[in-house]
Amino acid sequence: MEINQLLSFFREARRGRLRFGQSVQLQRIKMGVISTVLGFTGFGIGVTAGVVIGYYLFIYFQPTDVKDVKVRPLVEYDTDSLEKILPEIPLWIKNPDFERIDWLNKFLEHMWPYLDKAICRTAQDIAKPIIAENTANYKIDSVDFESFSLGTLPPTFHGMKVYITEEHELIMEPSLKWAANPNILAVVKAYGLKASIQVVDLQIFASPRITLKPLVPSFPCFAKITVSLMDKPHVDFGLKLLGSDIMAIPGLYRFVQETIKKQVASMYLWPKTLEVPILDPSKASKRPVGILHVKVVRAQNLKKKDLLGKSDPYVKLKLADDKLPSKKTQVKKSNLNPEWNEEFKITVTDPETQALEVNVFDWEQVGKHERMGMNMVPLKDLVPDETKTVTLNLLKTMDLNDAQNDKNRGQIILELTYKPFKEDQLPTEVTGESDTVEKPPEGTPDGGGLLVVIIHEAQDLEGKHHTNPYVKIIFRGEEKKTEVIKKNRDPRWDQTFEFMCEQPPVNDRMHVEVVSKPPKKALIYSKETLGYVDISLADVVTNKRINERYHLIDSKNGQVQIEMQWRAS
Repeated sequence: MEINQLLSFFREARRGRLRFGQSVQLQRIKMGVISTVLGFTGFGIGVTAGVVIGYYLFIYFQPTDVKDVKVRPLVEYDTDSLEKILPEIPLWIKNPDFERIDWLNKFLEHMWPYLDKAICRTAQDIAKPIIAENTANYKIDSVDFESFSLGTLPPTFHGMKVYITEEHELIMEPSLKWAANPNILAVVKAYGLKASIQVVDLQIFASPRITLKPLVPSFPCFAKITVSLMDKPHVDFGLKLLGSDIMAIPGLYRFVQETIKKQVASMYLWPKTLEVPILDPSKASKRPVGILHVKVVRAQNLKKKDLLGKSDPYVKLKLADDKLPSKKTQVKKSNLNPEWNEEFKITVTDPETQALEVNVFDWEQVGKHERMGMNMVPLKDLVPDETKTVTLNLLKTMDLNDAQNDKNRGQIILELTYKPFKEDQLPTEVTGESDTVEKPPEGTPDGGGLLVVIIHEAQDLEGKHHTNPYVKIIFRGEEKKTEVIKKNRDPRWDQTFEFMCEQPPVNDRMHVEVVSKPPKKALIYSKETLGYVDISLADVVTNKRINERYHLIDSKNGQVQIEMQWRAS
């Protein structure tokens, strides 16, 4: 409006019709226009100068005296402050079920430079074939890693909860927080172009459940690792493409976060699991995979061992490195060419490594029985389900370089048949947590079965002079023992024993006794009975499997946990 008036005044002035008052108004309009232009100019210059000066002051006048953070006890914080810092407090402080594991964090801190290299190398080895398989589908020329490192900051465990169960497993729930500074740079080439993708500022908060099962007596003492997530994990990271952080694009960050949570939860959120096999359960747990049928036919040309008369030979059979008692033939009195024709069945756990150990002894009424000779037959030399007759030369020792083996000590004739279990007879999983019972081995007497006894553990044992417990099992006159665990009131054995029965033990009882073995140096003390229990086997035959804890008789608080299975033919 002012511009139009000014032009109108100019036209009037040219025509000579401009009055004095109108001239004054024209001057005011000119001054208003000039002040408006100068105002806009001053605002622009002022803002620019303010930004420049502020940036200069912020960069070059930062305080150099950084003060240490004040550390105060939690009791001095008010309610609002406590609520803010509560998520950062370790779980072992807030929850009594979680244990403090600073030792593990210290271990990771020292080992992380080496673990980082090993993990990155393994990750690249896994990723390379996957990338090579998919590059052709997306018409990508190549994907190469220029750098691959998880950074210098290791994960931190804020506590761990351990579950104790009655089965062969160990369950752990650690609280994991990891703020990493990775340097992962991948170069993608496609259509003649080259692009670099970099992962930076990685953060992972997760609560996994790690289960080691089944626990087995072979290193590393568990056959499988099972991992599942108890909550949806928090995953945050920066992704740079051509040097720019594409995660800064509005809406993309939240979309990526939700996608990662959904994908991970769909695969690993409990009860879904990730299983990592470590050992073959059937081999690691030493479970039966077949039966070796041995017929001791006869021996010939044995050497005389007695001063008066001939030798009194008998044969002992067992699998090498097997802790089970040996099978024994009858003693043949005063006979250097005895015939037995006795048959035995021996449970096989690993036919590729096990061997049948044959020992011939001379029975003595007084003193130690003298060995007349020995030999071994590797089970891998036997063809399954085929009977093989072998004649073995008796040796002094199994050392092939021993010169004493050249001396003739006689021979022994055996008939061997290895019968592996069929697929439907093999255990699918050795955990002890299933109510299903495996089938008995082939060759079990009709109407009979296999009684399996697993001695798990005992608790609150107490001896008068010593507590070095082992368990003694007596069933139908046959006695078996666990190993001795020294100086332990709560021992754990997890040892398995098997009894072949021609008839179901419906009316039988099993005597289980916990005994303490005296120390070798304590000559004045003898073994002590820490308690016993007589178990009726009728329930085992009826239910096929029981896993119970029994209170020991003649013990103040002692208990023993025993699992039993009846595998009927």
